[in-house]
Formats: sequence, C-alpha cells, structure tokens
Amino acid sequence: MASVTLQNVEKDYGSLRILHGVDLEIADGEFVVLVGPSGCGKSTLLRMIAGLEEVSGGEIRIGERLVNDVAPKDRDIAMVFQSYALYPHMDVSSNMGFSLLLKKAEKTTIDGRVGAAAKRLGLDSFLGRLPRQLSGGQRQRVAMGRAIVRDPKVFLFDEPLSNLDAKLRVHMRAEIKALHQQLKTTSVYVTHDQIEAMTMADRIVVMHDGYVQQVGHPLELYDRPINTFVAGFIGSPGMNFLPATVAKGGKVDAVLADGQKLRLPDGLPLKDGDKLTVGLRPEHIQLADDGPLKAEVEVVEPLGLSTQFYVRFADQQICVFVMGRSNVRPGDTVRLSADPAAPHLFDPATGNRIG
Repeated sequence: MASVTLQNVEKDYGSLRILHGVDLEIADGEFVVLVGPSGCGKSTLLRMIAGLEEVSGGEIRIGERLVNDVAPKDRDIAMVFQSYALYPHMDVSSNMGFSLLLKKAEKTTIDGRVGAAAKRLGLDSFLGRLPRQLSGGQRQRVAMGRAIVRDPKVFLFDEPLSNLDAKLRVHMRAEIKALHQQLKTTSVYVTHDQIEAMTMADRIVVMHDGYVQQVGHPLELYDRPINTFVAGFIGSPGMNFLPATVAKGGKVDAVLADGQKLRLPDGLPLKDGDKLTVGLRPEHIQLADDGPLKAEVEVVEPLGLSTQFYVRFADQQICVFVMGRSNVRPGDTVRLSADPAAPHLFDPATGNRIG
C-alpha cells in the first residue's frame, strides 16, 4: 500500500487547460472519491495517476516515488474500468491471472492468488466460464478480481458501476466498500453519482471545470458546503436556492421574492439590505399546520417510506422531502416551517458560503 500525492497538477490539450493546479494528499489505505459532472476533469486526473495521460505540470507521487515519467505497468497500480475490459476468449481464471502470467509468475502462485480472489468475490464456481456466460455484475467482479490478484499499492476505479442497473449498482457499491475494508488498499474512485460518493468514500473531492471545489468527509461536505456548486451537487434531492434580502429588526430575517420571511441564525456578518442566496435542503423543510410559510403543491411523489413534494414557493419551484405518507394533493395550499439553524447562506455574487 502507498499514499498518493498530487502537487499543483495541471493538464493541457494544446492551448486548452483541463486541470488547474490540483493539490491533493491521499493517505495510505484511504478510499477517496473524485466526483463531479461530466467534463469536470475527474477521469483525466485518474488517468494521469495511472500514467495513461501525460502530466502537463506539477508532480504525482505514489508513496515517495515521483511517477510523472514512469510507465503505467511500472507504477504498481491496478485499474478497474467502466467497460470491464475482459478478454472474451479467456475464461474467468485466465482473465484474473493474466497479468501474473505476463510477469512469468509460477503457476502455483497464479492459481493461489486467483483462487483466493475468486473466493473473496464469490466467483469460485465461475472460474471456467467465458465472459459472455456471465451477468454484468459477475463481469465487474472478475475485473475487480483481476485487480486484486496483482496485489497493487493503489486501486483506481473509473466509474465501474455505470453500466449496471440501479439495483445491481447498490449491491456492487456495498461489495466494493466491504472489499476495501478487508484489503485496506489505497483506492481512488471516480464517479458522477454523488450517492456513490457519499456512501463509499472516506473523503470526497468535488471537482468542477478542472478545479477542486472542496475536499472533506461526506457529512462535512453535506453539512458545510463551501459554495453553491458543492451545496447543489452533494445531496439527493438537491438543495433549494432562494434569492433573498436581509431584514434586521428584533430578529434577522431573509425576505424572499414573494415577501415571505425566513428566520435566520443570529451572529452572522449580515447588514440590513444585504443580498443573499438562501440554501434549504428538502428534508429541512417541514409541513406544519401552523407554519409561518405558505406554498402551493405542484407535484407529489410518493416513495413509500417517504414523500417528495414540489411546491411553488417564493415565486419558484422547490422540493420538500418528508418521512412517511401524506394526503396532500397537487393544487393544495400548505403551510411550511424551517428551523432557523437550517438555512445555508451564500453570497449571490461569488456563490461562496457566508459564516
């Protein structure tokens, strides 16, 4: 196992800069997830760690070793791809052990490592099958087994669950997390799915337009997003954003677009008349018969365990998420309340967090 260190890493394609001075320290044994929308640079960064893309600037170290000019095969890493990348003419056993065969390892060593990995992944009874005889989830496990057999210092995962259906993604997510807890190998995982990031990561790296926006533990990013991009990206359903103006009287209120007022926490650096963007997570808004806020229901989404509403509030549509079931119907007028400690406040000009 080894740490991974990125210092001022940049990537250019001609005159176009894709990654802008990325600094990141990944500890030995840590599971770090790179997350962000398509085109943010997360897969490019992973491929640079793997050696599949050249570094335009900065340094990448695996352990104490500078690997900028080291070939991928000599970096002691193993990569699991979105497309599985299995050899169709080889059975599961041969696919898993092929990298060791290329290194001219002893047959007993190959058989031992393949057998141990297959048992860990529940592939014991599939070792003689060809990839076309396997389900998508089984193929992904074979790809993971091939990586495990190499016993690398670092695992790299490039959106490995994207080709799986929703139910299987949830199952494989738990399998990968359990596998990491057993092996404790340093892992870097790329995804655009923030739920994967929240449930799997020791730390999350949120990226946007080639910049790292925030790095932290999943709940740290959820509870204290550094800007509106992170606030809107982390969390499902996403955070609601409401333009407002500060009104200071006996208490501090945010006056919303339709004149309704939302109580704000005391002690923040706010002046009367300041412009704000107020962020409210859907689960922090409650339906309350005597609530101070009023909204009209537009869409109701019953989920069984919970109910999700889209309501017209402060001249825009926002999402409200409540546990349990509800008799509320589209067209109903409802009363809402929000804990004064719940709102996240952002500067509308910069998007940065206030307070």
